[in-house]
Amino acid sequence: MKHNSDTLPLLGIRVLDLTRVLAGPLCTMMLGDLGADVIKVERPGSGDETRGWGPPFDERGESAYFLSANRNKLGVAADLATDEGRALVRALIGEADVVVDNFRPGGLAKLGLDPDAIVRERPALVWLTITGFGEDSDRPGYDYVIQAEYGWMAITGEPEGAPMKVGVALADVLTGKDAAAAILAALVARARTGKGRRLHVSLAASAAAALINVAQNALVTGTDARRWGNAHPNLVPYQLFRAADRPIVIAVGNDAQWNALARVLELGVVGEDRALATNAGRLAQRERIVAAVAARVATRPAAEWVERLDAASVPCGVVRGVLEALADVEASPLTGVASPVGGAVRFPPPRLDEHGGLVRRLGWAAFREANGGDER
Repeated sequence: MKHNSDTLPLLGIRVLDLTRVLAGPLCTMMLGDLGADVIKVERPGSGDETRGWGPPFDERGESAYFLSANRNKLGVAADLATDEGRALVRALIGEADVVVDNFRPGGLAKLGLDPDAIVRERPALVWLTITGFGEDSDRPGYDYVIQAEYGWMAITGEPEGAPMKVGVALADVLTGKDAAAAILAALVARARTGKGRRLHVSLAASAAAALINVAQNALVTGTDARRWGNAHPNLVPYQLFRAADRPIVIAVGNDAQWNALARVLELGVVGEDRALATNAGRLAQRERIVAAVAARVATRPAAEWVERLDAASVPCGVVRGVLEALADVEASPLTGVASPVGGAVRFPPPRLDEHGGLVRRLGWAAFREANGGDER
């Protein structure tokens, strides 16, 4: 199938993927979704460790975890401890526009592939390194540890419960997206100046920045943030309630929405109380409001409340399972959930060394061969 730059704006950009696990592979997959040619280099024998992160595995033995972040790539296995493996990677770097790695600091340099030296040799190259705790730290970066150390677990979970991680490896996901944004910015700058960039992102920095308003609350007040469960530190009512049949969430973000909610739920005295007309007033009487809303919501099925609240423009929704949510989007057991930024699925995730012969023989021209000779 032929594509053009209207649908795939990164056509012609060559990205060498020297990453594994999630943040790096997600970054390069996003670039591939947008049209970039991505070659993923893995260790012979075992490959990316997420190939073994199962069950579940599909009928071919591929782990769901690996499949989730590796479409739109050609795959080659290369042992960087050998002359042959290093020579292949050097040749691919020599014609790449972008290289992404998540080796621990100094790891590639010890193998004779020093990113800083290579970027000096090829000043038009964009090379981004993902680390756990920054370029000066040798600590291995895993999402769970980052969530613990960068405040996320301290603010997640029930107020009287244990600290809790987010249900998705979100620090990895956000870092992968931050990495893609940094690369895209560098490519725009290169188009203007002809110069590439040496870039660094870390799970720690992405996780800290993602605290956003929670961080600002703590900075402004000098008071540490705490867990709110399904409630919100700055808005009321903004939490989960139990309808007659299943849980729903109601998210009142302004005074007009509060008035609409009070009308729909027929809150009576609570809805008419002028002391609750502003968000600050509602925060001061959180327990009273939550009790009144909870009592009304419990009287009817969730679908009925959602229909009525939607009609009144009050943000709300039922708590759905993952399969329920995926029914609304394009998703595949082989290629995962469709890109939120557009593009197309051109290649399924590669088997280990699936394109090794092509890449060793043709280099980046392997993409033309894999496309059935389509030069795009």
